[in-house]
Amino acid sequence: MPAKMFRNLALALLTAALAVGCGGNDTARTHPETAYLGGYHPQAQNQRANFDNVSYWDGDSVSGAPSIKINLGEQRAYFYKGGELVGISVVSTGREGFGTTSGNFHIIQKDKDHVSSRFGDYLNADGSILKKEIDRDKDPMPKGARYDGAKMPYFMRIVGGTGMHEGFLPGYPASHGCIRMPGFMAQKFFENVSVGTPVQVIN
Repeated sequence: MPAKMFRNLALALLTAALAVGCGGNDTARTHPETAYLGGYHPQAQNQRANFDNVSYWDGDSVSGAPSIKINLGEQRAYFYKGGELVGISVVSTGREGFGTTSGNFHIIQKDKDHVSSRFGDYLNADGSILKKEIDRDKDPMPKGARYDGAKMPYFMRIVGGTGMHEGFLPGYPASHGCIRMPGFMAQKFFENVSVGTPVQVIN
């Protein structure tokens, strides 16, 4: 076999092997609702999720005061310890009409099992959904219904009703103002902040 053909064949085989080994997730591409809702991928570098080429955490062995910067334009959250970048997370911030406020804040509350007091669903007596994705400030509760607040695990409040928490990430701003994160990143951020940790939100 000529050397050039051998090189081309070897390159093609290597490319195919790398594509399989990188763990491309067809489910994440065809079902965007699952795209960033997952846990660690042990074989991935820096324990990144196998369907997310951005989010990672490398701060367990790093000391120093924590701080967070959230870039609304990039839809990214950056975690620092002692000024050293140790983690990046994809995020989904406030959609049009519910924009996430920019400014300098601090963590003012941590609640691992937080439930929204405003956004959620109205349920029938049997637990089935009567009205989905309601806003209690705008949608009166039908007679006989009950309110089921949206789950916001690993909630880290920064101002008013706004905080960082685990949530659905469609790849663009989609929240009511909160900063949604993949579950594994929300957990790491939650475990490494305390009340008073500075959070900067920039455009």
